[in-house]
Amino acid sequence: RGKQARKSDTVINRLNRIAGQIEGIKEMYNKGRDCMELAQQIVAVRSALASVGKEIVSGEAVRCMGSRTKQKEFARMIQNLFSIS
Repeated sequence: RGKQARKSDTVINRLNRIAGQIEGIKEMYNKGRDCMELAQQIVAVRSALASVGKEIVSGEAVRCMGSRTKQKEFARMIQNLFSIS
C-alpha cells in the first residue's frame, strides 16, 4: 500500500480513537463523574480533534484550493475552523 493509504489509515484510527473518547465522556457524564475529570477529557478530545483536523486539511489543501476564488473561501473556512473556542 502507498503512502496515501497509510496516511488515510492513520487519520481513520485517530478519528476512531476520538469517537471512543467521546463515548467515554458520555458515559462519565451519565454516571455523574466529577466535573474536573469531564473537563479534562473534553480538553483532550478538542486537542485531538484540532490535531487531526489540521492533518486532514493540510493533506487536502492543494486539492481543495483550486481557483483563486476557492483559495480565499478555503482560507476563510480554515481560519474559522481553527479559531473556534
